Amino acid sequence: MRADDFDLDVIDETDARHEQLVAALERSDLEASIARLPHDLQAAATGVLVHGRTYSDVSQELGIRQPELVRAIHRARAIIVRRLAGPPEGDAA
Repeated sequence: MRADDFDLDVIDETDARHEQLVAALERSDLEASIARLPHDLQAAATGVLVHGRTYSDVSQELGIRQPELVRAIHRARAIIVRRLAGPPEGDAA
C-alpha cells in the first residue's frame, strides 16, 4: 500500500461531525456554500454533496483517484463548516 492510500471507509470524529453539519444544510444553502469554495473543490463537492453521486463516479468523471476526491470532499466540508461558524472570537470584522 502506498503512503497516500488509506481506507476510504474510515473517517475521524471531526470528519463525521463535518459530514453531519453539511448534510443538515438546505440544498440552496449547500449550493451557495459550494459556489464560494475554491474552484478546484467545486465540481467534486457538487457531484458528491449535492447530487449524491458515488465517489467512484465522480472521481472517474473528474479524472482523479478516489483518495484525491476523498481529500477534496473533506477539505470542502471543513471550509463550509468553518464559514458557517463565522469568524473566530476576538476577530473584529
